[in-house]
Amino acid sequence: MMPQLKPPTQNVIGFPVTSLSFNDQMDWVLEWAAQRLSKTVCVANVHMLMEATWNQEFGSVLSNSDMVTPDGMPLVWLMSWMGRYRQDRVAGMDIILGLCERSPHRKVSIFFLGSDASTLQKMRQRLRCEFPNLEIAGMEPLPFRPLTPQEDEDITRQINESGAGIVMVSLGCPKQETWMNAHKGKVNAVMIGLGGAFPVYAGVQKWAPEVVRRLGFEWLYRLIQEPGRLWKRYARTIPPFAVLALLQVVSTLSREDMSLQTRGR
Repeated sequence: MMPQLKPPTQNVIGFPVTSLSFNDQMDWVLEWAAQRLSKTVCVANVHMLMEATWNQEFGSVLSNSDMVTPDGMPLVWLMSWMGRYRQDRVAGMDIILGLCERSPHRKVSIFFLGSDASTLQKMRQRLRCEFPNLEIAGMEPLPFRPLTPQEDEDITRQINESGAGIVMVSLGCPKQETWMNAHKGKVNAVMIGLGGAFPVYAGVQKWAPEVVRRLGFEWLYRLIQEPGRLWKRYARTIPPFAVLALLQVVSTLSREDMSLQTRGR
């Protein structure tokens, strides 16, 4: 089914973003999970790509991930235009819903790591209603402080002994991606960074209506909900991303033009 070691990617401002449909990306994750392979999946938006651009160490974490899904609509639009195909959005909430629905068919259990006890309890209640056949391998909140070596060893052992094929991690970007990268080869499961999706699924935060998500205005919807926290992030990341994306488009057009001229000679 999957002869390649990694799924196909497309360059987005210097980082490899997985260029497959939503369903195909979920199939890859479930195949890895069924084999209990230690893999990392980063769910990328503009903020994550810009953090990776400015921070070389985090950029390496992103580049070394086994899958980088296009969460932000600007990534989806850029990939669709450059690749001349329709790229699906592969966002955090959709990943939770998609994997929780499909996992029982592959006999894959899921471990939920991070966030806080209250949020996890609300998630458990909703999961039991919506996905009664889902096997929850475990739910474990983590403190905001760094874990001690003993605590880290204990949580790693707990995950592995649970038999989970998938670990959904909610620590926030870039902490969760750094944690997953550090535990690759230690945690025998597919680790997926889904920080912002946990409180949405739990009902602590509202999910943008489908039409808002489809039009690419989920960022505005979130900004209205959390202006104090998000306006500085958006002001810091969106303009430089737009510049880098434009430069990539111009570079792509220039290469295509040169290629056409060469073939025309």
